[in-house]
Amino acid sequence: MYRRWGKRCFDVAGAVGLLMLASPALVLVALLVRVRLGPPVLFRQARAGREGEVFLIHKFRTMRAGPGEDAERLTPLGRRLRATALDELPQLWNVLRGEMSLVGPRPLLPEYAAHYTPRQARRLAVRPGLCGLAQSRGRNLVPWGERLEWDARYVERITLAGDLRILLRCARLLLRGRGASMPGHATMARFDDGG
Repeated sequence: MYRRWGKRCFDVAGAVGLLMLASPALVLVALLVRVRLGPPVLFRQARAGREGEVFLIHKFRTMRAGPGEDAERLTPLGRRLRATALDELPQLWNVLRGEMSLVGPRPLLPEYAAHYTPRQARRLAVRPGLCGLAQSRGRNLVPWGERLEWDARYVERITLAGDLRILLRCARLLLRGRGASMPGHATMARFDDGG
């Protein structure tokens, strides 16, 4: 029952509550990004949602514009925003729109789907999440194979208690500021490059 309609109610109530609580942080981060990096304040990128449907994810910008590897363009402000996941706050709008869930596999680039095994492709059976089972195990320090296996396991057993546990684990990791990036990368190596 939770998986069918309760999860969506939980998502909407949680996103509204978090937006209200986080509104001062949203304004402050938007101002900091505008002053330090200039416009635009938001970064938008196509990601694969449920059943592979493509949508635009919203994040606060963390990198300078221009050429270079992502890790080179990541600013000190960007590192702090990523460590605390404050750059992800605009995705609460994606949750309200029904494109994402509070908990679920993180939305990845659409082109990655061509490289999934049938088991890994199960992650596309649900809405992607702000945080997921894989993220609760170490965020971006979890290697791709393990990460996608955790995503498949999540899809097999979705419960309210499980979602609450994942949210608490992710909150603990964020408070420690750990796992925001794989060494040598702004986030992770590309999955389709064998990362």
